[in-house]
Amino acid sequence: MIRIKGLIRKGLFFLLIVFAGLLVLTSFPDYRYLRNALIHLTPDIDDSRIFAYRTVAAGSPQAWKISDRYNRQSIPAQYLPDFEKYGTVAYLIAKDSVLLFEQYWDGYDERSPVNSFSVSKSIVALLAGIARDEGKIADFDLPAATFYPPFAGDKRKNITIRHLLTMSSGLDWDEAYNSPFSITTKAYYGENIEGLVSGLRLIEPPGEFFRYKSGVTLLLSFVTANAVGQSLSEYASEKLWTPIGAEHDAMWSLDRQDGVEKAYCCFNSNARDFARIGQLILNRGKWNGIQVVSESFINEATQPATWLKDGDTGQTVDFYGYQWWRMQRDNTDIIYARGLLGQYIFVIPAKNMVIVRLGLRRSDIQTEGHYPLDVETWLDAAFQMGI
Repeated sequence: MIRIKGLIRKGLFFLLIVFAGLLVLTSFPDYRYLRNALIHLTPDIDDSRIFAYRTVAAGSPQAWKISDRYNRQSIPAQYLPDFEKYGTVAYLIAKDSVLLFEQYWDGYDERSPVNSFSVSKSIVALLAGIARDEGKIADFDLPAATFYPPFAGDKRKNITIRHLLTMSSGLDWDEAYNSPFSITTKAYYGENIEGLVSGLRLIEPPGEFFRYKSGVTLLLSFVTANAVGQSLSEYASEKLWTPIGAEHDAMWSLDRQDGVEKAYCCFNSNARDFARIGQLILNRGKWNGIQVVSESFINEATQPATWLKDGDTGQTVDFYGYQWWRMQRDNTDIIYARGLLGQYIFVIPAKNMVIVRLGLRRSDIQTEGHYPLDVETWLDAAFQMGI
């Protein structure tokens, strides 16, 4: 008993020393982000509540058309354990441009805003495409430094906008979500995203290797915002969110009050409005007959960047386009956006279908197809429902 009490005292003393050390550490400007990290710990789908944000206004709401077969089917019982295991809060299927099925859990509903995490990257790519359509970005082969001067004075000037779109910039970025000291954590909880991006080092030749890095999307967002002369949220509202008839304002989290968008993540909206993004892709850039983003851009963005090699495996990149993912299931091509905790927008052209899944977790197992294993549940459930 005495030995156990001694161990407890030692453990408490150790924790006290660690806590005191962190308090001292967080008093330095470069480590103030750790305070937020210690308070809030790991990222959460409801983190719109803890960050300042800029509104992405829904200017002309249009309700989804509801199928006469709406919710007549149920999720097959064999998939329900995974729906629960991964903490699903929303599951929606739209087919033939109408809402066919939706279900919500744990108090969430069709209005509930959820952090989309890296689904935001696919939205940033769409905004870059619209900027090119408008001539604000003349060509994706322009240097990123054309619109982001901090990269103009060194070798980073050779990075093009296309390199950013395809995650082949050659820039250094630690894509670690569980380390409190990674640059990804600094970006999420810190207050100076621009400072992080401007200090990125070039460590590989641009345009040769695919390496997924959130900082690349941040740079793409700066390029796009500077090219159009508006904040990312203002541009998204005017050119994307309003034209596709979003029913609710979205919130794009900022690094600080009146700061810049956490563009690699943190576009907060609901399942129905996220499904509109998928429907836009399915419609090759059109919404109600109006071309919101050019078909040529959609074609480019959803084709794999096969001229690149995967930096980890050396294999041809057949799974990623312009910040949109690709895969096959049951010999069916699928275009999709995905986020850290299992947020997904799936586009299945052969079935004229869009699936949205939002939740608290995703599988830690990555398949040979470069997708998390839980993806199979969300797709197979919809396919088996025969809708």
